[in-house]
Amino acid sequence: MSTNPQDGSQPTVVLVHGAWADGSGWRGVYDLLRQDGHQVRVVQNPTVSLQDDVAATKMIIGEQSDPVVLVGHSYGGTVITEAGNDPNVAALVYIAGWVPDAGESQENLIARVPSGVPSAGDLILPPQDGFLLLDREKMPASFAGDLGADEAAFMANSQVPWGLEALTGTISEAAWRSKPSWYLVTTEDRMIPPQHQRWMSERAGMTVEEAAGSHAIYVSRPDVVAALIEKAASEVSSAAR
Repeated sequence: MSTNPQDGSQPTVVLVHGAWADGSGWRGVYDLLRQDGHQVRVVQNPTVSLQDDVAATKMIIGEQSDPVVLVGHSYGGTVITEAGNDPNVAALVYIAGWVPDAGESQENLIARVPSGVPSAGDLILPPQDGFLLLDREKMPASFAGDLGADEAAFMANSQVPWGLEALTGTISEAAWRSKPSWYLVTTEDRMIPPQHQRWMSERAGMTVEEAAGSHAIYVSRPDVVAALIEKAASEVSSAAR
């Protein structure tokens, strides 16, 4: 469906990236959504603390005149769980995202991943000056196993340090408890095990879809990601009529 992106007929999509990445990874999803007439904004989180990332996200939300579909990948799911309480947010979409509840942090959820299952914990290096990085040799296969070798290596070599205060920041109120929410489970994910994604999304009562893809599915399969976002946007538009 294509509509004029200026006519207010569709909600604005706000994209929130996760840890060790920046907003440029959303380019493929952004382009597809724009082609279908959506207004799209991309948040550039500082990834120093959860509080700062929520503030950066709410700044973008606050600039929008239309309702917002708020989308988070990975740690971005933690960010939108808190920032999504903004009254202008109409729906949430989690792309292989963490889904904490009130009083929980992402650290709490990582600790619940069963031992022996491939996950982000296998790659995280010891903290350096309050920040975390992933092992650059292991990251391509674990984070972006369905991307070309050069692109996956670039992601590893350009990773953004992730603050310990982002890992440990807790949720005051989980937006998914009051907002319609969707979740895309990535079945080949080696950062957040698929079974853990299913547990979090089912606990939250979300509408769940699954797709074959790595943790970097927002880069490798932007069509799948954009399609789910558009479903959420369509329901928001229908509800507003």
